[in-house]
Amino acid sequence: MKRSFSSLCVASTESHLTTPPHQLPIYATSSFVFDNVQDSIEVFTGRQSGHVYGRYGNPTIDAVAARIAELESYDLEDTAWGIMTSSGMSAISSLIMGLCESGDKILTQGNLYGGTTELFGKVLGKLGIETIYETLTDITHIADLLDQHPDTKVIYVETPSNPTMACIDLAAVASLAKARGVITVVDNTFCTPYLQRPLTHGIDYVIHSTTKYLNGHGNSIAGIIIGIHDTYHHSIWQAVKLAGTNTNAWDAWLTANGLRTLTLRMDKHSGNALALAQYLDQLPSVNHVNYNGLKNHPYHAVASKQMHQYGGMLSFEVDGGQAAAIAVMDHLKLATQAPTLGDVDTLVLHPATSSHLNVDKQLCLDNGITDGLIRVSVGIEAAEDIIADFDQAVGQLA
Repeated sequence: MKRSFSSLCVASTESHLTTPPHQLPIYATSSFVFDNVQDSIEVFTGRQSGHVYGRYGNPTIDAVAARIAELESYDLEDTAWGIMTSSGMSAISSLIMGLCESGDKILTQGNLYGGTTELFGKVLGKLGIETIYETLTDITHIADLLDQHPDTKVIYVETPSNPTMACIDLAAVASLAKARGVITVVDNTFCTPYLQRPLTHGIDYVIHSTTKYLNGHGNSIAGIIIGIHDTYHHSIWQAVKLAGTNTNAWDAWLTANGLRTLTLRMDKHSGNALALAQYLDQLPSVNHVNYNGLKNHPYHAVASKQMHQYGGMLSFEVDGGQAAAIAVMDHLKLATQAPTLGDVDTLVLHPATSSHLNVDKQLCLDNGITDGLIRVSVGIEAAEDIIADFDQAVGQLA
């Protein structure tokens, strides 16, 4: 039957693809079509795989999630699964909603990213999920804490932590947690699977803000949850689906583009960060440098055991508190002040007045997040240019 002109305008345009595309296509569609009702029933009931609605999944998103999961499980015989979300924060919230219920407890560290700390206290706390903040660098202390809190459901860690770069022994924590029936989660954003693979050390779940190093170019916001086991896979996916925390095809596609240069970028980020850390460490106006690649750093041994390189993130404390830190940041010429990390250019942030502004002050101070602390996401510019920029900025304190 020949359609009218207006019906032809409205009708979906058919694909005339004859050969595979070299690049991953962007599936910019909110829904997917079924040939008949029975096909719809088969997919909706889970008896047949297929895409239904963009919030439930999308070929572009699924392809990128599978690739990141493959990278995280590179050392394992089993391939991990991945679920992409709208941000790193939605990855954390969706994962916890899929794992925990009212009355459960989360054991974590006090030097987390400020947004995560706020999420645990201000949102999850209202749902009856309690968070315990402790130093988790001593495995005996963790065992004692689990004895004191037998209703602990999850141990959640960042290693290195944001922004103090504290490291936690992943294999030791995973072994202890498995013996106690506790689930382990690691935010691996700082390292990416190129530098550190927590699943290899027995960790149950890994999350990323793919906004950062996995994308690497500061042009998308997304996150991912990665796991090996199927026990909570459905409940986690259900949390993403029903809370609407899924990502979109465009941001997933941008992430895929970034992944193609991941190893090249991380090598350069790591080399530049080490060079800057070594330079800052000998300046009289710098009280201390938080970078695990420094042999005098307290977590150097742990980091060396589980990281292939030490990454592009560091922080340092200047003498003179907040006024001195702000003066240094305002004198930087090459580095940019921006509330993010992992881009190709060097970025700086003052945690006390930004990322950790709304975190309990004493909790910050107890964990080394002081008014004089500056966080640096070291870029891939020429190392000598980065060092020269910090030399003139810190030098004006003398």
